[in-house]
Amino acid sequence: MTAGSAPAPLPARLARLVKIEHTVFALPFAYVGAFLAVNAAPSGHDLLWITLAMVGARSLAMALNRLIDAGIDARNPRTAGRELPSGQLSVAQVVLFCVASLALFLVAVWELDPLVHRLWPIPIVGFVVYPYLKRFTWLCHLWLGVVDGLAPVGAWAAITGKLPWQAWILGAAVALWVAGFDLFYALFDEEVDRREGLHSIVTRFGVRGAFAGARLAHAATVVCLVAAGLGLPVGVLYWLGVAAVALLLAYEHSLVRPGDLRRLDTAFFTMNGVISVVFAAFVIVDAAI
Repeated sequence: MTAGSAPAPLPARLARLVKIEHTVFALPFAYVGAFLAVNAAPSGHDLLWITLAMVGARSLAMALNRLIDAGIDARNPRTAGRELPSGQLSVAQVVLFCVASLALFLVAVWELDPLVHRLWPIPIVGFVVYPYLKRFTWLCHLWLGVVDGLAPVGAWAAITGKLPWQAWILGAAVALWVAGFDLFYALFDEEVDRREGLHSIVTRFGVRGAFAGARLAHAATVVCLVAAGLGLPVGVLYWLGVAAVALLLAYEHSLVRPGDLRRLDTAFFTMNGVISVVFAAFVIVDAAI
């Protein structure tokens, strides 16, 4: 926002706060869990409430992250322009948004299988704990992956009321995928993290350690997708989707290397959105036909 210009409408500022466009990372994998759970198209009722639960949960997670990290963000040139540090949103506005997001999540959960009525606190605890972890341990990346990996697991439980091993393996695939690309994301803030005394795989193991960890995590992602497929009655399109994920991950890793991070934005933001949408498309078509 330039000097003298009118502020953006409140909904637009809240959308920027939670980076609503990044919902593409997690929401497709919730759909993957839903379709694989029944090996068909779930009911419109279930898909609607799973979608709303995901929107509420992800909005809550991002808003809590911004609230808890507001002080750190203000001291980081890359994040100082975010809505809270820059004063575009007040703490009270973000707290109210968190309450509304939690309410949406809970309403949606109560429209789904009774199993998730008992499990809903688990992701909320994960959301609250995550922002604090980088103050203590470089394992924060893995925690973030596990929290996001709950998306397909939760969708599976929300439809069937069951949690077979295939659901957990699918969740592990998403957890490893997210943790792997979060290692790339940590490269943006190496200098600031060291200055602030924050923990990440980059501050602990260096840039090469982050690249090695990302490669290992993404290789394990493909292994988990294969294992899940072997335990499910999937068709050829599922396996084409797994092949597409493997190729896209390989391309993502070809975009950046230690000492050359010029295409890091493309590797992190663009490619990971493409990966989630492409895999979900293959799975949805495979299950629906």
